[in-house]
Amino acid sequence: MAQATGQAAPQSRGLILIVEDDGAIADVQRLYLHRAGFGVHIEATGEAGLEMIRSQRPVAIVLDVGLPGMDGIEFCRRLRARDDWTPIIFVTARDEEVDKILGLELGADDYMTKPFSPRELVARIKTVLRRGQAGPRSGVLCVGSVVLDPDNRTVTASGVPVELTAREFDVLAYLLATPGRVYSREQLLSAVWGQASYTPGRTVDVQIAALRSKLGAASPIHTLRGVGYTARSLPATSASP
Repeated sequence: MAQATGQAAPQSRGLILIVEDDGAIADVQRLYLHRAGFGVHIEATGEAGLEMIRSQRPVAIVLDVGLPGMDGIEFCRRLRARDDWTPIIFVTARDEEVDKILGLELGADDYMTKPFSPRELVARIKTVLRRGQAGPRSGVLCVGSVVLDPDNRTVTASGVPVELTAREFDVLAYLLATPGRVYSREQLLSAVWGQASYTPGRTVDVQIAALRSKLGAASPIHTLRGVGYTARSLPATSASP
């Protein structure tokens, strides 16, 4: 059962689901999101949040990691298992890199540590939604047997569809847009996350590892040790780095 529900503002940007057991924090988030033009629905437990998503379609989810009962990690795991890739922004009182990495591996799109400015939360949500609406440039991107369609947000590897999180898609699109160009972790953080100073460099490695795993032998992503990452195809007789 919903703990509180904000009415959608005129010309709503879409519905945001907040799953947060601290009512005061949830109310502040609701206030700022409503002012920014979003409709808001609040649930206090992971179970209620998952049930809500069965009947409504939020454009993004603000998810507290430390929920009672089903925590945010399990919530994310179950949602992704349903093949639901609604963008998720994790919120936690802990500032441990292992939590961030685990969340990103499960398919979270961003991560914020309490306390944070509600204005920053609004900005992060807008950034995540912009990434989901358009690719880095128009036109299908192809490197080797990997084909990425920015308009339809689809990826195939050797003709087989590949399911990616929103963040994984954005990293791959950024690399495929300029084949052969090498990007450092810092450049990728700045370009794709937009908050390099707040995001540990290890998160880039996590996203790259996930992409390589999903793309398999078709992966065009290569590592230049001590430099960064690039997307390029190699002759069949060449060894991949």
